[in-house]
Amino acid sequence: MSTAVKPALTIPVARPYFGTEEEQAVVSALKSGWVSQGPKVAAFEQSFAEYVGSQYAVALSSCTTALHLAMLISGIGEGDEVLCPSLSFIATANCIRYAGARPVFIDIDPVTYNIDPNRVEEAITPRTKAVLVVHQIGLPAAMKELAAIAERHGLILLEDAACAIGSEYLGEKIGRPHSRMACFSFHPRKILSTGEGGMITTNDEAVVARLRRLRQHAMTTSDLARHSATRVMVESYDEVGYNYRMTDLQAAIGLEQLRRLDSMLARRRHLAARYTARLKDVGWLLPPHEPAGLRHNYQSYMTRLAPNAPISRDQLMQCLLDHGISTRRGIMATHKEMPYDSPRWEHLLPETERATRETIILPLFHQLTEEEQDYILDMISEAGRVHT
Repeated sequence: MSTAVKPALTIPVARPYFGTEEEQAVVSALKSGWVSQGPKVAAFEQSFAEYVGSQYAVALSSCTTALHLAMLISGIGEGDEVLCPSLSFIATANCIRYAGARPVFIDIDPVTYNIDPNRVEEAITPRTKAVLVVHQIGLPAAMKELAAIAERHGLILLEDAACAIGSEYLGEKIGRPHSRMACFSFHPRKILSTGEGGMITTNDEAVVARLRRLRQHAMTTSDLARHSATRVMVESYDEVGYNYRMTDLQAAIGLEQLRRLDSMLARRRHLAARYTARLKDVGWLLPPHEPAGLRHNYQSYMTRLAPNAPISRDQLMQCLLDHGISTRRGIMATHKEMPYDSPRWEHLLPETERATRETIILPLFHQLTEEEQDYILDMISEAGRVHT
């Protein structure tokens, strides 16, 4: 099919799943008069903490702002180094830069696409302050091994769990947390979405108190507390803070999304299993691996071209797009982008570079039908035959 002809069928790579419950929740929040941070945010925080099994949760305007505050509260600043994967969305490294520190990129395990614990220890220097772990596309990282390394060297362990809601590590949900703080995203590409938004989970009460001040310009008294008070309250501002608040409109959506989350996860896992079964017959497009003890949420379904593939990654993406099927390249390699491009990384990240060249994300979302999925798989097989 010519690329100049618009296909009759169009399948996006992702689509948020909202229903009448979310619509009614937003209307209810509007009618309440609370449209900024208020009681719905507090309720969402409590429900989220209960779901993942943490003592506390703090809602924020995005996962990026959550990661930024996690850096600041951990005392990370000028002259410090934070170990993290390059194979991640650029926000992972950006939040380290926001704090004035420097990201040090660590290569990945080529099977899980997560940071390789075997490469972490050799990168530690006297300037290393923390390890920022990414649960890439929803598959948990090797937290036990990474926690042992962090403890051995006196490092802070933090989790970029942007993609990991509902994922499980050794029987426990990501966000419990397995580190000092875990940061989640509610962007539309994520399974649970509030349009934009983020969350930090932690078991540290002192961390929570400071997070709640910093997200609201470091105000010592919240709007909700002042509006609920029976005596006049005058706030103060004891440090430089930020406007990183979630709104009650977003939180109202989040509460409904959280109620339907388990069914959304079950649907994604079902569709992922169908992809995996059919791709075994294709042979040259490799499905993701789920190691024992880990439970993937399949925030994205990322495949990899085998060495014997009859077609390049970009050729496959174009063939599918010509037939109305949207895909995305695999996870970016941050060290290849201009703000982080440096000769320092040459030859240090071979698995990262191979993965970003050879991987492709296929459509996966709650409303994807099995008929649409079969069409995607048929077009993959057809693309392979045409280029053989």
